[in-house]
Amino acid sequence: MAKAKSDPNYKVIAENRRARYDYAIEDDLECGIMLQGSEVKSLRENGANIAESYASVENGELWLINGYIPPYEQAKTWGHEERRRRKLLVSRKELARLWSDTQRKGYTLVPLVLYFNHKGVAKLKIGIAKGKKTQDKRATEAQRDWQRQKQRLLKDHG
Repeated sequence: MAKAKSDPNYKVIAENRRARYDYAIEDDLECGIMLQGSEVKSLRENGANIAESYASVENGELWLINGYIPPYEQAKTWGHEERRRRKLLVSRKELARLWSDTQRKGYTLVPLVLYFNHKGVAKLKIGIAKGKKTQDKRATEAQRDWQRQKQRLLKDHG
């Protein structure tokens, strides 16, 4: 998800920062998302929340479940439901790989970032993840603290 610094269309809408703490992300995948017009307008003007959402393969299709997009004020009658299921767009090959990965014990599909790409199209990055246990979370936190300390020491003495 490298972005050009001068790219005016690239914009992160929502990020699930808690996912990298709660899950060990093994692989990630960029996929499209089917949205209604009022949802796109709402994303451009407001934010969204994907922290409590997850992705699921059901009946040969990939779905984003429990993702929150706030209502668009100007779309009174033709608005959208805030927490409706949204279809994610991936190729058949990727869908088969995701389905086989989620059938393994403990693996799930976690949304990581919702953003507009350089063309201005809404994309969702999902990760194939395995849940961390408490001791794994502590080890990750200790590693992060050590990296922070190491950077401070190098900055002070370098």
